Amino acid sequence: MTPTLLSVRTLDSASGSDQRGGVPALEEVRRELAAALPAAALIDDHARLRTYECDGLTGYRVVPGLVALPGTHDEVVAAVRSCHRNGVPYVARGAGTGLSGGALPVANGIVIGLSRMRKILEVDTVNETATVEPGVTNLAISQAAAAHGLYYAPDPSSQQVCTIGGNVAENSGGAHCLKYGFTTHHVLAADVVLPDGTAARLGGDARARDDGPDLLGLFIGSEGTLGIATRITVRLLRRPAAVRTLLADFGSVEEAGRAVSGIVAAGIVPAAVEMMDALAMRAAEAATGAGFTLDPARAAAALVVEVDGPPAEVEECFRRIVAVCETNAATRVRVAADPEERARIWRGRKAAFAAMGRISPDYFVQDGVVPRARLAEVLARIAELGEAAGLRVANVFHAGDGNLHPLVLYDASAGQSEAGEELSRRIAELCVELGGSLSGEHGIGADKACSMPRMFSETDLAVMARVRDAVDRDGLCNPGKVLPTPRLCGERIGPYRAHVVEEAGLGERW
Repeated sequence: MTPTLLSVRTLDSASGSDQRGGVPALEEVRRELAAALPAAALIDDHARLRTYECDGLTGYRVVPGLVALPGTHDEVVAAVRSCHRNGVPYVARGAGTGLSGGALPVANGIVIGLSRMRKILEVDTVNETATVEPGVTNLAISQAAAAHGLYYAPDPSSQQVCTIGGNVAENSGGAHCLKYGFTTHHVLAADVVLPDGTAARLGGDARARDDGPDLLGLFIGSEGTLGIATRITVRLLRRPAAVRTLLADFGSVEEAGRAVSGIVAAGIVPAAVEMMDALAMRAAEAATGAGFTLDPARAAAALVVEVDGPPAEVEECFRRIVAVCETNAATRVRVAADPEERARIWRGRKAAFAAMGRISPDYFVQDGVVPRARLAEVLARIAELGEAAGLRVANVFHAGDGNLHPLVLYDASAGQSEAGEELSRRIAELCVELGGSLSGEHGIGADKACSMPRMFSETDLAVMARVRDAVDRDGLCNPGKVLPTPRLCGERIGPYRAHVVEEAGLGERW
């Protein structure tokens, strides 16, 4: 299939050319923001700017022209209005934990970092909500609500460091999204700054009236292309009365996959069903000592299954899940005996991405979705693709809803960057081929924009572009992300490669 490329405004971040603002416009923004923000809230020193040159997808890097760190809603408005007035592109950034290049800067553009906006404004125990600023970490919301027997359900693996503003931008999920849903199911309202600097309230009472389109739903998951959230109200849940967790080993990925299908076919909806293959377990065990089996002959794959709810229901569901695992030839079923052991199991699972650094110098984290019934097939195909490319692929994913996270391991110093990027792309497009999607929760960003025509028709993409243009007519808000463009796909940013002078320690890239 030949990709259809849309003519949507974007920037050539790779070459650093800015077709609208340019360096004089950037200098004017710098002057205006120096008057509107505290001195410490502006960064223009090259060495410090490099802190913001990429997000968690470190293979792509662009040094921004300026970083602004507003501390209030009004300061965000001032930054956006200045960019809009001068035609300077800008990219919002939270903790930088994204994995699709969604926070990749634009050369001669601005990064608007929200890390100073980290106040928990209110925990409403009557209505069971929390209102927070975008720089508050995901886990901090649950910690603030814990004394009231409440918590915030979406739990990305990076929940200790990822922020709620980024979660809203990407519609993040997590291990427990099988039962509790994604960010969009838990955000009730948001104050946002639109691309022209206008402040708007989305959701809340306006959503309850149901007198127009669901603009909050449109905003969540828009990957920072429709504005910046400065105040977010989320739904809190009561902590479940009982929780049971098990770790089940299987001699093959196919047997583990059949166990997942068996659990769902039995009418059970666990809080979470996670799968890890032997390579992922080896890395996670080295990092955390969670107790994973390291003999691939006995544990080619493992499931982490958790059930929560009323005690009687939990016990009955848990009994049936153990039976399904044993029926599908589980080689070991380890039941967490106490909260400490449960936390240890989850620490191993959630550390899997970062732990890959123990077994590979570089890696891409992919994020595709396939129907549960095709899990075994897609994993076999991924193994074939990896073998053909001469690269290892570790798999750790949300098996309950078919959200894969293949980790393509490569060595940039050995010239494997392009092969790793190509394999990652082919895996994402394979998910579409098998009836799934390009992304479950990490977003499209800069990484998968050129694959969008594999999933959407020319008409679909044109409608998306019209919606974006209706909100951001000048194309200044996180340009070059999500939608394919001739410039993006024809002159695409390649994986970062250190120059030989850099490698020798004799110079620095400017």
